[in-house]
Amino acid sequence: MKILLYILTTLLTDLYFFPIEAQALPGINSKMVLAALGLVWFIINLTGKHRGKLDTGFSTLSLIALVISIISFASVTINNTFDDTYVTYIVSMWVWLGGAYFVVQFIQAVHGRISIELVANYLIAVCVAQCLVSFIMTQYTPLRNWVDSTLGGEAYMRGYEDRVYGIGAALDVAGIRFSGILVVIAFLTANLKSHNTNSYFSWYVLSFIFITIMGSIIGRSTMIGAIIGLCYWTFIKQPLSIKNIVGRRWGMAIAILLITITTGIYLYNTNNTFHNNIRFGFEGFFSWIETGEWRTNSTDILKTMVVFPESLHTWLIGDGYIENPSNNPEIAPYYTGEIYPGFYMNTDIGYLRFIFYFGLPGTLAFIALFVCAFYILQRRFPAYRWLFLLILAVNLICWIKVSSDIFPLFALFLCISPSEARNSLDANTLAAAPA
Repeated sequence: MKILLYILTTLLTDLYFFPIEAQALPGINSKMVLAALGLVWFIINLTGKHRGKLDTGFSTLSLIALVISIISFASVTINNTFDDTYVTYIVSMWVWLGGAYFVVQFIQAVHGRISIELVANYLIAVCVAQCLVSFIMTQYTPLRNWVDSTLGGEAYMRGYEDRVYGIGAALDVAGIRFSGILVVIAFLTANLKSHNTNSYFSWYVLSFIFITIMGSIIGRSTMIGAIIGLCYWTFIKQPLSIKNIVGRRWGMAIAILLITITTGIYLYNTNNTFHNNIRFGFEGFFSWIETGEWRTNSTDILKTMVVFPESLHTWLIGDGYIENPSNNPEIAPYYTGEIYPGFYMNTDIGYLRFIFYFGLPGTLAFIALFVCAFYILQRRFPAYRWLFLLILAVNLICWIKVSSDIFPLFALFLCISPSEARNSLDANTLAAAPA
């Protein structure tokens, strides 16, 4: 029964973190269902056990989200557009929080406790499972055909035909979430106390390697999290010093890495699909080794997307478009401007897309939302300050490449009660992080 409950909990976490939409129920995804269940659970806790109280942090986040929605509404109204992507952002934020609340409460009900580590472990398991499923789908066509025939929704739920994807995990949206989990793994690995079992350490290292490899094949934004995690290990926590590497734990890590490299080389030389996927996921490394120059097709394209607004109006309130108006059937009939091959203004750079949508005020408000989430969490859980700072760094750096955000990860940690987490059995498993 425990094993079945753990599997169910992992599945629910996956349906939240990588929401899916069935073709039979268009417009309703798993995140929305979990949010509705979370609202019911919250009301029960509020009226029964009095555990549904909201603190001022949620009010502050809601206020900032409301400002984002108001600025978005002003932009589309003044510009007379029909792109309401962020007009209802406050609703979207609370849907994410509602789904996160249900997942966190379910984890606590199953384990009788809750902690940052416990939630993180489920997220790691989910990402490893998604990467494993995506690999199987590249080798077993019937599974891929079944997924394609079952899932609907946006492109981030199901990738394009020529891209590797999981179940609800595709493209750069999956990549930025994989990046977030990689820095979580880096933090947990570096802060495990010496008396902790080595099994956790081995699991974290193996997960870090596997998610980095398969995650980069799904969305190359994954590499951002891997690099940030390695920088944290090297320059901040410094578990990669000679003293630590010669220890048993890093000996196991090196053994895992060698086995992974050996397996990867074998598959690279014997499996054509894996060969092509690896070359795509790590295109920059292959270019550097083979030509001496770090280049990827996506970075070459990204360089052509640096387009700044030419009018003060756009800087202040935006143009009211974040999607390509000529590709949106609801907007296209009313659009008379220039036709772009990709996104609006032919740029996929996150910061520029925000500026073109709701100007600098909206962009700064959006940044403030994530900075505020970081500030709330580091106040609640001081020992995990570096963890939340790493997640924030992932979000802000990824916006240089894409406009996807990492709020779903913040939302899960925001729904953890500090008092209940302090009483958790996991409360002393981590060494105190540096202030």
